[in-house]
Amino acid sequence: MDIALNLANCAFDAGEVPVGALVISPEGQIVSEAFNQVEKLQNPTAHAEILALEKACALLSRKRLVGYTLVVTLEPCPMCAAAAMHYRIDRIVFGAYDPKGGGVEHGACIFSHRQSLHRPEIIGGVQEQESQILLKNFFQQMRSTSC
Repeated sequence: MDIALNLANCAFDAGEVPVGALVISPEGQIVSEAFNQVEKLQNPTAHAEILALEKACALLSRKRLVGYTLVVTLEPCPMCAAAAMHYRIDRIVFGAYDPKGGGVEHGACIFSHRQSLHRPEIIGGVQEQESQILLKNFFQQMRSTSC
């Protein structure tokens, strides 16, 4: 999670919502890393999770990530949770919970539906406070500069 938080700080510095993500192999090796790039790429789907999952599959020349873990600083939104489901990620580890926009423990609860194609292990709240503080600082800064 420390590496994901460092990536989130990179996003913060780039003016992006500070979210960082990693894909980790079954052997515990980092396969890919990414942070939000919605503003830079002008692409609303350029979330850290999506970018890290795409990069991992490209590097591994495969379309599924069975046995892999997605580590992210914020509870994945419904789009990212659905993507993780389609990539067949075995485990999602996240930092801060997202009561407004989350799709794992909140909101759509993607993996709770009968129709869910895949149900990964979910571990939430890892270094939650650090992730929350970074997000809170980012949005406070955004509000103060928009006046």
